[in-house]
This record gives sequence, structure tokens and C-alpha cells, in this order.
Amino acid sequence: MMSGSIPSPIPPSILALPPYATTSPSRLQALYSDISRQKHSNPTSYHSNVEWWRKALEVIVSSGLQTDGSSRLVLRADARLMERVRVQGVGKPLALGAVITELRASKALIPLADFLGAKESIYDPGWLPARIAAFVVGKPLWWALEQMGVVGEEGLLGGGSSRSNKDTSWWGEYVFVSLLERAAGEVLERQARRVGGVGDRLYSFDGFRQEFGSVLGAEGSLTEGDATVLLKFLERDKKAVLFDKEVIKFLADDLSAPREINGADRGILELRGAVQNLHAQVDELQHKMDECTLKAAAALRQKQKAVALSHLRLKKQLEDLLSKRLGSLDNLESTLLRVEAAAGDIEIMKSYESSTATLRAILGHPSLQKESIEATLDALAEVNADAKEVDEAVRIGAEVAVGVSDVIDEGELEDELRALVLEAEQEKQEKAELDQLAEAMATQATLEGAGEVPDSVPSSTTDGTRLKVTLT
Repeated sequence: MMSGSIPSPIPPSILALPPYATTSPSRLQALYSDISRQKHSNPTSYHSNVEWWRKALEVIVSSGLQTDGSSRLVLRADARLMERVRVQGVGKPLALGAVITELRASKALIPLADFLGAKESIYDPGWLPARIAAFVVGKPLWWALEQMGVVGEEGLLGGGSSRSNKDTSWWGEYVFVSLLERAAGEVLERQARRVGGVGDRLYSFDGFRQEFGSVLGAEGSLTEGDATVLLKFLERDKKAVLFDKEVIKFLADDLSAPREINGADRGILELRGAVQNLHAQVDELQHKMDECTLKAAAALRQKQKAVALSHLRLKKQLEDLLSKRLGSLDNLESTLLRVEAAAGDIEIMKSYESSTATLRAILGHPSLQKESIEATLDALAEVNADAKEVDEAVRIGAEVAVGVSDVIDEGELEDELRALVLEAEQEKQEKAELDQLAEAMATQATLEGAGEVPDSVPSSTTDGTRLKVTLT
């Protein structure tokens, strides 16, 4: 194990990059050692180490810190890469061979030649076995047997390492898929923000490199190799562009729009190139005129009248040429505008044609024929009539049922009402008699208090019969 801090690597900036900056010295030593045996003995640690290296290599490639510092999409794995990430006190990364092999198997890295030559998308499930088979062909026999599982990491007889330190089978150029997907996403997002006319979707190869140079975080334009890889991905895997090495055309979202590069596209691109060249000439002429003015002023300050006049005459000639170029530029820009409008009209008309054909095909369906429509509507009318009859029958039946239940004998109602009235009068009479009895009892209590007690007190029963109450 290491102790203390790691001395400055070569190059000095490598330890400042993630994930190096957050990795301890002891952890870094383990990562730089040969990790191939861990795949079976400690798979969790093995895959964790591979993931650390994936992030590290991604940063190295995207930062332009490879040996040549050019590509930001393609990893160049060889002895120069090992020297590039070599750390003093730790040494060279012996784990790179196993890491590259594992990243290839997971499609995080794809050999550049396979990527550019493949006809199928890299997302096609059937593409991976073919790629692995192509990679195995021509490799050492022991390596092929190991990949097929015939031998293990310990070799045929279980002794020694199956991958020596001098093994270079993993060297090569690899497309970094995560970086490629990120760059393609930024290109499509930026393109979506443009106006969207026919001309805005056309680029030359150099124009594409200049327009989207910043998507990889580099100043200037894309390298030719990165632009080729990016365009291949956008064309084959994203189905977003058409590319014929001269014209790049971003496809419209409308699926009915023409998906081809035609003569109008080439003409628009040529006109745009001519307009751009004229703009450059105008800027250059303006710059030369300014220089002539400055030189003439300097000559006058030095009392060199003849020299000043010479510069002014040249300026006059440049002004005449500038006027001609501006006239040509105005004509070309007007022409370009009309051509783009006409090309847009062509696309619109083709969309109309496609829509017409689609509508005609739909209207040609047997269900939409006149006879079929009439028959369907007649059947629908019959069904509605039947439903209406059923509804009326149900409603009438309900009314009949309600009517039967509502027949009431008026005589019974009158008898019930008279009974209720008599009951109410009887209750009233009983209440009055009870009040009279209570009053008599109260009078008796008063007389008893005065010593005068009558023999009896009149009372009544609930049936109206008067009774004598004997006082004791």
C-alpha cells in the first residue's frame, strides 16, 4: 500500500480530473494493478473498478487529453495511452487491457472500423454477436478460447495469467458511445432551435464542422474524424440526417416530407456557399479600404502627398469593386430566398400529394362506400326505432302499474276521517273531565283545611257517568 500523497503525474493535470481527484492513493494503486482475476473471484469489486476506469477514460477523451489531443469521441488505446495516464509512484495502468475488453463487451466502446462499416444500428440486438465474432477472428487462439468460456482466467492448465503484460490485443481505436450520444443530442437540440426552412436544414461537410464545433467543448470546428463519426451516428442510428459526403440534410419531423437529397438541395447549398463567399469578399474589401484610409492619412502627416493620392486611388477602385460585389450579393441573396421558398413549396405540395393519397386510401375502404354507408344508416335507424318501441312499452307498463296501485275508495277515506274526528273530540272531552276532577280535588283539600268536609265530591269517569266519591 502507498502512504502519503502521489507525486505529480505525466501530464501534471491528470490527477486534477475526475475521478482521479476524489480517489485515494491506495485505491489508485489497486485500480492500476491487473484486475482481470477479480472478474470471477470478486465480481463486485471488478465491475466497480471497470466503472471507475470508464468514467476516467470518458473524461480523458472528452477533455482532449489523449496523446494527439484531437478526437473527443474516439479513444485511442495503445502504449501512448498507458504512458499518458502513467502516475509516478504507481506506474502504468496494467488494468487497461481487461477494462477495454469489458467495455467492448458491454458496448460502451465500439471499434471505430466496426462502427463506420456497420449497416445495422448499434442498438440492433443482432449487431453485438456479429461484432464480437469479427473481433475474435484473427486474435490469438488462447484469447478466443477465453472469450468463449473454454478456458478461464488462469489459463488451460490453471496456472499463470491468461493475459500477459505484453498483450496488445486490446489496442485500437474505439468510439465512446456515451460521448457520441451526448454530442448527437446537443446537435439535434441546437438544430431544432433554427427557423426550420429547407435551407436551414442543409449543410456542407465543412459547414457542419464549423456550425457544431462547440458541441464537444472544443474551440473552433469539429475534427474531420469526429464529424464523420457523429454524422454516421445521426444518419444510421438516429435517422435524423442524410449524408452523401457533400450535402448534409437534417430531416424534417413531418414523415411525409421527402427523405432524400435532391437537386434542389444541392442548388440551395451552392447558392448559400456563393453568398457566404461574397460576404467574405465584402468584409475583406471593407478592411482593405480602411487600411488605405489609414495609410493615406499617415502619408499626409509625413507630407507625402503622392503616396497619399496613390492610397486614395486604390481606395476608390476598391469602392467600385465593393459596389459591384454588393450588387451581386443582393442578387444572389434574393435568388437564394426565392429558391428556398420554391423548395419549400415543393415539399408542401409533396405533403399534399401524400395526404391526398392517404385520404383516398381511407375513403376507398369498403365500410365508407355509399351502399355500405346507406345500409349501415338504415340498420341504425331500425335499431333506434326498436329501442324507442321498447322504451315506450316499458313506460306504459310502469304507468299502468302506478295507476292500479293509486285506485282508492273515497268512502273508506271519509269513514276514516270521521273516526279520526270522533277520536279527537273524545280526547278533548276526557281532558275537560280530568281538569274538572282536578279542580274538585283542589276544592276538597281547601275545605278540609277549613274544617268543612262534604260527604262526597262529584266526579266522572271516562264514559261521562257521574260518580260519588266517599271521603274518609
